[in-house]
Amino acid sequence: MKTSASIAPWLLGATAVTALAGYLTYCFNNQDGYAVVFLPGPTTHGHYQIEMKCASCHEPWGGVREQSCIDCHGNALKAADDSHPMAKFSDPRNADRLLTLSADQCVTCHIEHKPENTLAMGVTQPQDYCYHCHSDVAKERPSHQGMSFTTCQNIGCHNYHDNTALYEDFLVKHASEPKVLPTALIPQRVPQKPSKATLPLTAEQQDGPNAGITNNSSKIIADWVSSAHAAAAVNCSDCHGKAELWANQPPQDACNQCHKDETTGFLEGLHGMRIAQGLPPMQPELARLPMKPEAAHLTLTCNSCHSPHDSNTRQAAVESCLQCHNDSHSLAYKESTHYKLWLAELSGSASAGTGVSCATCHMPRETHTTGGVTTVLVQHNQSLNLRPTEKMVRSVCSNCHGLGFTLASLADPELGRRNFDGPPEHHNESIEMVLRRRTPPVKAK
Repeated sequence: MKTSASIAPWLLGATAVTALAGYLTYCFNNQDGYAVVFLPGPTTHGHYQIEMKCASCHEPWGGVREQSCIDCHGNALKAADDSHPMAKFSDPRNADRLLTLSADQCVTCHIEHKPENTLAMGVTQPQDYCYHCHSDVAKERPSHQGMSFTTCQNIGCHNYHDNTALYEDFLVKHASEPKVLPTALIPQRVPQKPSKATLPLTAEQQDGPNAGITNNSSKIIADWVSSAHAAAAVNCSDCHGKAELWANQPPQDACNQCHKDETTGFLEGLHGMRIAQGLPPMQPELARLPMKPEAAHLTLTCNSCHSPHDSNTRQAAVESCLQCHNDSHSLAYKESTHYKLWLAELSGSASAGTGVSCATCHMPRETHTTGGVTTVLVQHNQSLNLRPTEKMVRSVCSNCHGLGFTLASLADPELGRRNFDGPPEHHNESIEMVLRRRTPPVKAK
């Protein structure tokens, strides 16, 4: 016969295992608890939103898949004409360099969960990593003599992957530009034309079932009739579904039917990346940037910025951003010269394309030519041109400003906090250095 003394250890063990299992289950289903127990350390600004989806990057209980990096960032690297593609290091002539730095692997420089080592743009290599391959740069370029290795990636100098706004020919070509260009204009949107001619729909032609119409249906229909959707013959059922398939809140895929490029960009950026990974939509309360308390529980989908019935893109370009963002850069916008230009365009006192909204810089317009047809679409990946910030040079700033002024402005952090209201206090010498290098010295007679 077992005594209570012999049973006690078994009960204690079972109780401990049950309690531990319950705790781990709770943590697994609770974001804060999951981060404490399962994550080896905080993730970077670019990835923290999807840190709950380990399989996005990792093999099950294993390391990071190199292909995971390429799946998300490969297109951006191709567009940037990557200065250090993996193909460069598969060249036998560079084999010796790999002995010092395994530059053919993304995780060599970008290691997650190590915030104590993480520098700008998620780089976890020490700042002297450029020096491993470029220690003799001063021999070829005397202008670099005496420069510290910590200055290599200063704004206006070099970027490991993207030098599309910094290579010598580009700097020389734009060296003499003024601060503000004579034709300072943002490209006008040129959406893709419908495959067949359509006539605008009228209020009488709306096909929403009574079950899907709410008390404010008259306003909804009025908004829709005057929208681009009705003008393009997009009816209620095209987004909500027909009859018994009607959905009061259309899924994200409803937008993708007609706006594939825009949806793709949205899902690649910080606003939509959680949806792309099958996670609940992003909410401002989860953001690391300051957000307005009243916006904490809003969910970020296409409809968060675009009212689905009136499709007011001008509302989306400013007010939709400011309903959430509460950082110094955003708060300074309505005191800036850019905002004054935006108001002038809205009032009709200035030409279309002269105003500068939030979307002008953070969701730039891109020109695409396919089969002889040119379209100008809005890039909805709002983080694409921010890392590094020099990406803004060609996609945004050069529409209105000269290159020298642009590089100096981007290098001035305080000016950025003021929403670029005023001249930069910093001077970038990249252009002068290139011009001196390109100009042969005059020999004494």
